[in-house]
Amino acid sequence: MTLLRFDAAIVDLDGTLVDTLGDFEVALNCTLAALALPPVGRAFIERTIGKGSEHLIRSTLAAAGGDAALYETAWAHYQREYLAINGDHAEVYAGAVAGLDRLRAAGLALACVTNKPRAFAIALLESKGLAGYFEQVFGGDSFERKKPDPLPLLRAAAALGSVPARTLVIGDSANDALAALAAGCPLVLVSYGYNHGEPVHGLGADAVVARLDEIDLDAVGPAQRG
Repeated sequence: MTLLRFDAAIVDLDGTLVDTLGDFEVALNCTLAALALPPVGRAFIERTIGKGSEHLIRSTLAAAGGDAALYETAWAHYQREYLAINGDHAEVYAGAVAGLDRLRAAGLALACVTNKPRAFAIALLESKGLAGYFEQVFGGDSFERKKPDPLPLLRAAAALGSVPARTLVIGDSANDALAALAAGCPLVLVSYGYNHGEPVHGLGADAVVARLDEIDLDAVGPAQRG
Protein backbone atom coordinates (compact mmCIF):
# COMPACT_ATOMS: atom_id res chain seq x y z
CA MET A 1 0.00 0.00 0.00
CA THR A 2 1.37 3.43 -0.95
CA LEU A 3 1.00 6.21 1.58
CA LEU A 4 0.83 9.71 0.15
CA ARG A 5 4.04 11.56 0.87
CA PHE A 6 2.43 15.02 1.02
CA ASP A 7 0.04 16.80 3.34
CA ALA A 8 -0.01 20.09 1.44
CA ALA A 9 1.03 21.90 -1.71
CA ILE A 10 2.09 25.50 -2.31
CA VAL A 11 1.36 26.77 -5.82
CA ASP A 12 2.77 29.86 -7.52
CA LEU A 13 0.40 32.10 -9.49
CA ASP A 14 1.84 34.10 -12.42
CA GLY A 15 3.40 31.80 -14.99
CA THR A 16 2.23 28.69 -13.15
CA LEU A 17 -1.56 28.90 -12.86
CA VAL A 18 -2.35 31.94 -14.98
CA ASP A 19 -0.68 33.56 -17.98
CA THR A 20 -0.79 37.21 -16.88
CA LEU A 21 1.65 38.67 -19.38
CA GLY A 22 -1.14 40.59 -21.12
CA ASP A 23 -2.24 42.22 -17.87
CA PHE A 24 1.29 43.34 -17.12
CA GLU A 25 1.73 44.73 -20.60
CA VAL A 26 -1.43 46.84 -20.44
CA ALA A 27 -0.90 48.12 -16.88
CA LEU A 28 2.78 48.93 -17.34
CA ASN A 29 2.41 50.68 -20.68
CA CYS A 30 -0.58 52.71 -19.49
CA THR A 31 1.57 53.77 -16.55
CA LEU A 32 4.47 54.73 -18.82
CA ALA A 33 2.14 56.67 -21.12
CA ALA A 34 0.85 58.65 -18.14
CA LEU A 35 4.46 59.58 -17.37
CA ALA A 36 5.17 60.51 -21.02
CA LEU A 37 7.60 57.59 -21.34
CA PRO A 38 7.87 55.08 -24.22
CA PRO A 39 6.32 51.61 -23.89
CA VAL A 40 8.22 48.43 -23.08
CA GLY A 41 7.85 45.19 -25.04
CA ARG A 42 6.43 41.84 -24.01
CA ALA A 43 9.85 40.17 -24.14
CA PHE A 44 11.21 42.63 -21.56
CA ILE A 45 8.17 42.14 -19.34
CA GLU A 46 8.45 38.35 -19.52
CA ARG A 47 12.11 38.53 -18.46
CA THR A 48 11.40 40.95 -15.62
CA ILE A 49 8.25 39.76 -13.85
CA GLY A 50 8.41 37.38 -10.93
CA LYS A 51 10.41 39.32 -8.36
CA GLY A 52 7.60 41.49 -7.04
CA SER A 53 5.92 44.68 -8.21
CA GLU A 54 8.53 46.99 -6.71
CA HIS A 55 11.29 45.37 -8.76
CA LEU A 56 9.07 45.38 -11.84
CA ILE A 57 8.29 49.10 -11.60
CA ARG A 58 11.89 50.13 -10.94
CA SER A 59 13.16 47.95 -13.81
CA THR A 60 10.48 49.24 -16.18
CA LEU A 61 11.27 52.86 -15.38
CA ALA A 62 14.93 52.22 -16.08
CA ALA A 63 14.18 50.41 -19.35
CA ALA A 64 11.94 53.29 -20.50
CA GLY A 65 14.54 55.90 -19.63
CA GLY A 66 12.59 57.32 -16.70
CA ASP A 67 14.14 58.92 -13.65
CA ALA A 68 14.29 56.62 -10.62
CA ALA A 69 12.74 59.48 -8.64
CA LEU A 70 9.48 58.79 -10.50
CA TYR A 71 9.08 55.47 -8.68
CA GLU A 72 6.38 56.55 -6.19
CA THR A 73 4.34 58.25 -8.91
CA ALA A 74 4.76 55.25 -11.21
CA TRP A 75 3.79 52.82 -8.46
CA ALA A 76 0.59 54.74 -7.71
CA HIS A 77 -0.34 54.81 -11.41
CA TYR A 78 0.48 51.13 -11.80
CA GLN A 79 -1.69 50.10 -8.85
CA ARG A 80 -4.68 51.92 -10.30
CA GLU A 81 -4.10 50.57 -13.81
CA TYR A 82 -3.52 46.98 -12.71
CA LEU A 83 -6.51 46.84 -10.40
CA ALA A 84 -8.71 48.20 -13.19
CA ILE A 85 -7.78 45.41 -15.63
CA ASN A 86 -6.64 42.59 -13.33
CA GLY A 87 -7.43 39.34 -15.13
CA ASP A 88 -8.94 40.96 -18.24
CA HIS A 89 -5.95 40.06 -20.42
CA ALA A 90 -4.96 36.87 -18.58
CA GLU A 91 -5.74 33.20 -19.24
CA VAL A 92 -5.66 30.14 -17.01
CA TYR A 93 -3.12 27.67 -18.39
CA ALA A 94 -4.35 24.44 -19.95
CA GLY A 95 -4.27 21.70 -17.34
CA ALA A 96 -4.20 24.09 -14.37
CA VAL A 97 -7.76 23.46 -13.16
CA ALA A 98 -7.47 19.70 -13.66
CA GLY A 99 -4.15 19.78 -11.81
CA LEU A 100 -5.67 21.60 -8.84
CA ASP A 101 -8.57 19.15 -8.86
CA ARG A 102 -6.12 16.25 -8.64
CA LEU A 103 -4.22 17.83 -5.76
CA ARG A 104 -7.42 18.41 -3.83
CA ALA A 105 -8.69 14.92 -4.62
CA ALA A 106 -5.47 13.54 -3.14
CA GLY A 107 -6.35 15.28 0.12
CA LEU A 108 -3.71 18.02 0.01
CA ALA A 109 -4.30 21.37 1.66
CA LEU A 110 -3.42 24.13 -0.80
CA ALA A 111 -1.90 27.60 -0.54
CA CYS A 112 -1.11 30.06 -3.29
CA VAL A 113 2.17 31.89 -2.64
CA THR A 114 3.13 34.62 -5.08
CA ASN A 115 5.37 37.67 -5.19
CA LYS A 116 2.40 39.64 -6.57
CA PRO A 117 0.74 41.91 -3.96
CA ARG A 118 -1.84 39.85 -2.05
CA ALA A 119 -4.81 42.05 -3.01
CA PHE A 120 -3.92 41.64 -6.70
CA ALA A 121 -3.52 37.88 -6.26
CA ILE A 122 -6.85 37.39 -4.52
CA ALA A 123 -8.71 39.46 -7.12
CA LEU A 124 -7.07 37.49 -9.96
CA LEU A 125 -7.85 34.11 -8.40
CA GLU A 126 -11.45 35.15 -7.87
CA SER A 127 -11.85 36.46 -11.43
CA LYS A 128 -10.55 33.19 -12.85
CA GLY A 129 -12.62 30.95 -10.58
CA LEU A 130 -9.57 29.58 -8.76
CA ALA A 131 -9.93 31.13 -5.30
CA GLY A 132 -11.96 28.27 -3.88
CA TYR A 133 -9.08 25.83 -4.27
CA PHE A 134 -6.90 27.57 -1.69
CA GLU A 135 -7.08 27.58 2.08
CA GLN A 136 -4.48 30.36 2.17
CA VAL A 137 -3.27 33.05 -0.25
CA PHE A 138 -0.02 34.91 0.48
CA GLY A 139 1.47 37.72 -1.60
CA GLY A 140 4.76 39.50 -1.85
CA ASP A 141 3.59 41.90 0.86
CA SER A 142 2.47 39.16 3.28
CA PHE A 143 5.87 38.55 4.88
CA GLU A 144 9.10 40.38 5.58
CA ARG A 145 10.78 38.74 2.57
CA LYS A 146 9.71 37.43 -0.82
CA LYS A 147 10.70 34.37 -2.82
CA PRO A 148 13.49 33.34 -3.52
CA ASP A 149 13.82 33.64 0.25
CA PRO A 150 12.39 30.48 1.84
CA LEU A 151 10.42 32.42 4.48
CA PRO A 152 7.10 32.60 2.54
CA LEU A 153 7.15 28.84 1.94
CA LEU A 154 7.99 28.05 5.55
CA ARG A 155 5.20 30.29 6.83
CA ALA A 156 2.72 28.94 4.29
CA ALA A 157 3.52 25.32 5.17
CA ALA A 158 2.97 26.09 8.84
CA ALA A 159 -0.31 27.86 8.06
CA LEU A 160 -1.47 24.71 6.27
CA GLY A 161 -0.53 22.56 9.26
CA SER A 162 2.29 20.88 7.37
CA VAL A 163 6.07 20.69 7.49
CA PRO A 164 8.43 21.48 4.59
CA ALA A 165 9.33 17.87 3.78
CA ARG A 166 5.63 17.05 3.32
CA THR A 167 4.75 20.24 1.42
CA LEU A 168 5.08 20.11 -2.36
CA VAL A 169 6.04 23.39 -4.05
CA ILE A 170 4.85 23.97 -7.63
CA GLY A 171 6.23 26.90 -9.60
CA ASP A 172 7.75 28.16 -12.83
CA SER A 173 10.97 29.95 -11.98
CA ALA A 174 14.30 30.10 -10.20
CA ASN A 175 12.58 32.11 -7.48
CA ASP A 176 10.39 29.10 -6.69
CA ALA A 177 13.29 26.67 -7.02
CA LEU A 178 15.66 28.58 -4.75
CA ALA A 179 12.96 29.11 -2.13
CA ALA A 180 11.84 25.48 -2.15
CA LEU A 181 15.36 24.05 -1.98
CA ALA A 182 16.29 26.37 0.89
CA ALA A 183 13.08 25.53 2.75
CA GLY A 184 13.53 21.79 2.27
CA CYS A 185 10.36 21.35 0.21
CA PRO A 186 9.95 18.89 -2.67
CA LEU A 187 9.67 20.81 -5.94
CA VAL A 188 7.89 20.49 -9.29
CA LEU A 189 8.46 23.12 -11.98
CA VAL A 190 6.39 23.75 -15.08
CA SER A 191 8.24 24.09 -18.36
CA TYR A 192 6.24 27.13 -19.46
CA GLY A 193 6.06 30.39 -17.49
CA TYR A 194 8.31 33.34 -16.86
CA ASN A 195 11.69 32.13 -15.64
CA HIS A 196 13.39 35.38 -16.70
CA GLY A 197 13.78 34.02 -20.22
CA GLU A 198 15.70 30.93 -19.10
CA PRO A 199 14.74 27.22 -19.16
CA VAL A 200 13.84 25.64 -15.82
CA HIS A 201 15.65 22.37 -16.42
CA GLY A 202 18.73 22.24 -14.24
CA LEU A 203 17.20 24.17 -11.31
CA GLY A 204 17.10 21.09 -9.09
CA ALA A 205 13.40 20.24 -9.34
CA ASP A 206 12.19 16.74 -8.50
CA ALA A 207 10.18 16.89 -11.73
CA VAL A 208 9.47 19.23 -14.64
CA VAL A 209 6.04 19.00 -16.27
CA ALA A 210 4.41 20.58 -19.31
CA ARG A 211 0.99 20.83 -17.60
CA LEU A 212 -0.12 20.86 -13.98
CA ASP A 213 -2.35 17.85 -14.51
CA GLU A 214 0.75 15.81 -15.43
CA ILE A 215 2.14 15.92 -11.89
CA ASP A 216 2.58 12.38 -10.54
CA LEU A 217 2.57 12.66 -6.75
CA ASP A 218 3.87 9.10 -6.37
CA ALA A 219 6.90 9.89 -8.51
CA VAL A 220 8.01 13.11 -6.78
CA GLY A 221 10.66 11.99 -4.34
CA PRO A 222 10.82 8.65 -2.57
CA ALA A 223 7.39 7.16 -1.83
CA GLN A 224 6.65 6.03 1.70
CA ARG A 225 5.28 2.52 1.91
CA GLY A 226 3.60 0.59 4.64
